Amino acid sequence: MSADITFFGLFLEASLLVQAVMVTLLLASLVSWAMIFQRKAILSNALKTAREFEDKFWSGVELSSLYHEITHKQEALTGVESLFKAGFKEFARFRKGNHGSVQGLMDATHRAMRVSLSREVDKLETNLPFLATVGSISPYIGLFGTVWGIMNAFIALGEVKQATLAMVAPGIAEALIATAMGLFAAIPAVIAYNRFSHKVEKLENSYINFIEEFSSILHRQALSASATEKQGA
Repeated sequence: MSADITFFGLFLEASLLVQAVMVTLLLASLVSWAMIFQRKAILSNALKTAREFEDKFWSGVELSSLYHEITHKQEALTGVESLFKAGFKEFARFRKGNHGSVQGLMDATHRAMRVSLSREVDKLETNLPFLATVGSISPYIGLFGTVWGIMNAFIALGEVKQATLAMVAPGIAEALIATAMGLFAAIPAVIAYNRFSHKVEKLENSYINFIEEFSSILHRQALSASATEKQGA
């Protein structure tokens, strides 16, 4: 067995199965890092967009003007902007049709925003299950490669009359690399998954709070409009 104790040398000396394990873990790690950078950018942008929109929303701007502004944006709406558009659109459509009671109006508006919320949370959670999977199974895949490599090393050792540490060391080293690669793939994936899950939960809570606050504003408007109509009648 070769005594070339380098990563590339050990990889070339490993059995096909251990090589396949190493390549699988390397690919999983590369894909995980790509998803980590992508999710980081998306979640950071979602937090920034939510803060900017809520600052504008609470600045005292008229809701109809704000609705007109965001519906004419060239880029696709995301996050709290989507919730606002869905809620105000349903509110205006229901009032224009003069359908039912104030409670019916608010129920329809609230349902529209909850559906939009579900879609937005699904977008934020994209790729998180993959990171969770890589974080949970990569150590076991690496351990499998290690067990297989060490088993082959001892089988080869049993075929010689005089065993030395120099003969068995490369085989054990190449097997242990599989475990190291499993941990290398798993640790960043687990850390990223936990961090991103916390950010998604934080954003979801922020969206839910906005829905409740926006619903209260629309409810007051609906009650005021209803009272005015009754007085006019």
